[in-house]
Amino acid sequence: MDNHTVRFNNQELKSQATREVLEKVYEALVEKGYNPINQLVGYLISGDPTYVTSHNDARNIIKRVDRDEILEVLLKNFIGDK
Repeated sequence: MDNHTVRFNNQELKSQATREVLEKVYEALVEKGYNPINQLVGYLISGDPTYVTSHNDARNIIKRVDRDEILEVLLKNFIGDK
């Protein structure tokens, strides 16, 4: 029997879930012909969900994640998790 405690990394799961949300929303914006970067920046700055298309339920999907959490994941990916 192994006596080592296994650590549960909830932060890693949240980051993965946030990435998946961003990918789905990005795809929906591209499919509708929007510039996904501009639209997501508008949403992140203003908090106005109308920057995100309702196509493929993207608007409801992105509202499930706090904007702070999205920014945290983006910064960690850009800067690196130091």
